[in-house]
Amino acid sequence: MTRQLSRTALASLLAAFALHAQAAINLDTKVPIGPQVKVGHLPNGLTYYIHKNSKPEKKAELRLVVKAGSVLEDEDQQGLAHFTEHMAFNGSTHFKKHELISYLQSIGVKFGADLNAYTSFDETVYILPIPTDNKANLDQGLTVLEDWAGGLSFKDEDIDKERDIVLEEARLGKGAGDRMNRKLLPKMFNGSRYSERLPIGKEDILRTFKHDTLRRFYKDWYRPDLMAVIAVGDFDPADVEKLIKQHFSKLKNPAHARPRDYAKVPPRADSEGIVITDKEATSTSLYIRYPVRPWNDDGSFREYRLSLVEQLFETMLNQRLQELAQQANPPFVGGGSADGKLVRGYKSYSSLAVLGRGGAQPAIDALVQENERARQFGFTAAEVDRAKKNMMRGFERAFAERDKTDSGSYAGEYIRNFLEQEPVPGIAAEYKIAQELIPGITLDEMNRYARETVPAPSAPKLVAYLGPDKAETPIPSSLELLASVDKAAQNKVAAHTESAVGAKLMDAPPKPGTIVGETQDAALGTTTLTLSNGVKVILKPTDFRNDQVLLSAVRFGGQTLFPDQDVFNARYANAVVATMGVNGYSPIDLQKILAGQAASVRFNMASYTDNISASAGSTDVETMLQLLYLHFTKLRRDDNLYKSFIGRQQDLARNALSQPESQFRDAIYSTLYNNHPRVGLTARPEDFSKVDMNRAVDIFAQRFGSAKGLTFVMVGSFDPAKVKPLLATYLASLPTPDIPLQFRDIGIRPVQGVVKKEVHAGTEPKATVSMHFTGTAQYSDEEQMRFHAMLEVMNIRITDVLREKLTLIYGGGLNGSFSKYPYANYAISGGLPCGPENVDKVIDAVQGLIAQLKEKGPDEADLNKVKQNWLQNHAKALRENDYWLGRIQTALLNGTDPHALLRYTEMVNAITPAEIQAAAQRYFNLQNYVQVVLKPESAAPATSAAATAAAAPKAP
Repeated sequence: MTRQLSRTALASLLAAFALHAQAAINLDTKVPIGPQVKVGHLPNGLTYYIHKNSKPEKKAELRLVVKAGSVLEDEDQQGLAHFTEHMAFNGSTHFKKHELISYLQSIGVKFGADLNAYTSFDETVYILPIPTDNKANLDQGLTVLEDWAGGLSFKDEDIDKERDIVLEEARLGKGAGDRMNRKLLPKMFNGSRYSERLPIGKEDILRTFKHDTLRRFYKDWYRPDLMAVIAVGDFDPADVEKLIKQHFSKLKNPAHARPRDYAKVPPRADSEGIVITDKEATSTSLYIRYPVRPWNDDGSFREYRLSLVEQLFETMLNQRLQELAQQANPPFVGGGSADGKLVRGYKSYSSLAVLGRGGAQPAIDALVQENERARQFGFTAAEVDRAKKNMMRGFERAFAERDKTDSGSYAGEYIRNFLEQEPVPGIAAEYKIAQELIPGITLDEMNRYARETVPAPSAPKLVAYLGPDKAETPIPSSLELLASVDKAAQNKVAAHTESAVGAKLMDAPPKPGTIVGETQDAALGTTTLTLSNGVKVILKPTDFRNDQVLLSAVRFGGQTLFPDQDVFNARYANAVVATMGVNGYSPIDLQKILAGQAASVRFNMASYTDNISASAGSTDVETMLQLLYLHFTKLRRDDNLYKSFIGRQQDLARNALSQPESQFRDAIYSTLYNNHPRVGLTARPEDFSKVDMNRAVDIFAQRFGSAKGLTFVMVGSFDPAKVKPLLATYLASLPTPDIPLQFRDIGIRPVQGVVKKEVHAGTEPKATVSMHFTGTAQYSDEEQMRFHAMLEVMNIRITDVLREKLTLIYGGGLNGSFSKYPYANYAISGGLPCGPENVDKVIDAVQGLIAQLKEKGPDEADLNKVKQNWLQNHAKALRENDYWLGRIQTALLNGTDPHALLRYTEMVNAITPAEIQAAAQRYFNLQNYVQVVLKPESAAPATSAAATAAAAPKAP
């Protein structure tokens, strides 16, 4: 919860200091650790955190945190902190190479999705979720962490094989962003060591380092006094503490430990401008970083209170910048300012804007002047009041969910406590602290903070311009950037003013309808209401969360009901309406009116369906329903907001195709669907010139001006008796004029036969193999499960063979869809990034795995890994509102049995290897697939176009 306002919770009150409403907090005292977590220290210096938490049930989240990252690397070790992380999965004291991942998969832990790790400048974190239905799993999970902490094998042959995988990961990160960052970071860090130690490292070192160089990093820095073990989950804390002591007390620190110092960031003495351009950059941004200063959170209540003030400041200032972005001719596409952490021990005030067609000058003017406006005049009482209401509502919701927070959220909080000393009092105490501190934050204090925090115009600064090497407006020079900032600071500013808005969404509720029918489904725990206007509502009250209500509805219809000349009006109708507000209120007005409330709605007209989704806190259900009602009945049109929206979208789309990946995606879809005009490709600026505000709103109103045929599903923490009158008022009163309730099949079909194409784009030595299998299918719940199980088995084999054995890829795999509409069909898509020199090897390897699956079927152990992971995910999902909502809504749309989710375990266990083999034979048709390969420009054949077809597509 601290700083991020994330949902942390605990089951008991903080006994160490039970705060009374009138009690005064001594701001100079430390915020104590709450009783929800046991924090201990072993004699060797290792820190451990133990927190019993039963959401999700029968699962634990384990973490190993090491205060060692890339900044500690010696000159010959650049990249080896991250390489060490890779070696954690390549053999250790208790697990031979490949055994660890295979074991974890066998108990339902999925590599990449569940099992993972990351390396940063100052830390390395290992993530291991473990099912606790079998107590032996917890012991074995801590054995894994023990091995990571002190038992990695580092065999020469394993190190050498992993080089290719790490280099493939480095290859994935190449591109315009990486190239520009490598120029920006030395300036941003003022020449600090941080700019010289990017975690991915240097490729020449990764290729050639001596084995002992890697072992030296592990020996120096993987030591107990720099480590924490975190265990949060459904277990007996006493048992876990005993296991931690058994596993980690034996670890020893080096006899002559190297000092763990943190890199210094020197102060900036002079202002500097820098212009960084790249032909593959897709957007233009402007960045102003003011002096970097040392910062230390001492863990006191004073520092905690200051963090609340900081959040309020950023909320209010960025609200103003958001308003500027919604002008008819906005100064930027989007912008923001914040006083935030740079790296451990340092903060800096900075401003950022994504530039539009006006270029750098208007963005600089807006950022500098809004900063100055806040510094000179502060904020208004209304702004502060709204920000405090929203903050307090966040604490209220977190407190309400105190017994329903996922273990992973707690684990993240304890990681931050270990690394950055973020306080962990627990939400029960934190809510009480907020109740006392937030009301006492005054307007004068906020304005004083703004004066002291926003740097004066004379402060030394870094001004950076990053974007494409060609732009509609002249690209400024470094000196021109600095001159523009100085000029903007000289302009006089006045205090912020804002027009008054209403205090509520609606003056009066609509004339209510009635509930005319009610049926029960005991098995699902649902009640279906029929309303007087024909609309239906399925109610599913739950105790999964304490302050969450979800609502959705889907029916057939969608964009394809409209003719070709309305393609863009229909495609952007949702966004056009959303940008203008409802009932006479702009989106900014709505934010102000809804301060302190948690309610939102989203309307989306997809290709074949009309979709509505909404959410609210338990006390804000009426507000949610009012928003929904107004979108049906009181749309707003605003020329200025419309022009702002169109301009921003054109600016964002202007350089979208500069990125090789965008060109690749467009080539895939145009090839796969034979250039069908209704298949959406990457947005071009000219697309938006074909959008007409009134026509787009009219199209939206044609579909969402009628609730005919809608069945809403409401799931969450509500009392049916209390929501029924609200449903009668706001849903039973919705208009229901006659509209089409079926989609229109406009004939979008994939090509037939084998079609191969190459796309040559980009300057980096990167390639991606994309393979697509499509066809008709017989839809059923059981068949779609077999289909997805087949893909999961294939992905296990792709990881095992293409990554671990052949070292051709870092990541990638297959995904698929199994759909009933607009016709019963399946689609398999494979994306496999690799080196250009390995494209043919990757293709051959994947086709070999497909052939093997078709001829011999899956390894039963692999299928069991998939099943175990599915069953664990299902058990967790059964306690989540969005899962029930989605399953019920999908069953309604597809006309299938919603009770199938109650048979899920039985259906999963019934899948056999023979069925997977038969599915592979049905869905992997090597006589009917599309293969598109992305290669760099340098690999383009001299005699061919950038994209060449190896076989012409045939009509479906």
